[in-house]
Amino acid sequence: MTAMLLSVYLLVASSKCKGEDKVIQPGGEVIAAEGDSLTLNCSFETSFSQSYLFWYKQEVNSYPKYMLKRYSTTKENSPEFKEDRFDAELKDKSVPLKIQKLHVSDSAVYYCALRPTVTGNSKTLYKKPTEQRQQLL
Repeated sequence: MTAMLLSVYLLVASSKCKGEDKVIQPGGEVIAAEGDSLTLNCSFETSFSQSYLFWYKQEVNSYPKYMLKRYSTTKENSPEFKEDRFDAELKDKSVPLKIQKLHVSDSAVYYCALRPTVTGNSKTLYKKPTEQRQQLL
């Protein structure tokens, strides 16, 4: 096993949705060795009896990428995040994400969410300056 370490960052999330819906993730950095497995915890509170839970991965200087969703007995993974390495089991009030056979490329910030929060393709808008300004010293 390679002694290379990877970092996984967790966003301290307390996002409010309809009613008193709330997502809770432990914050901080998780250090693990390449090839290891790790579990990222996520718990939630919701006023709905059935909930859609999502996981997203955000790499440096990039937008959050949809990884997977869980609903009741339904499991869906994005093609980029194969179920043999990325899996989550929806429990009563939690949906922990298990990542197996860690790669250095797994270093990122991971978010869990109730309901979809990132959809479609993102676009960046660049505005060309209309005039040059000079700074006076």
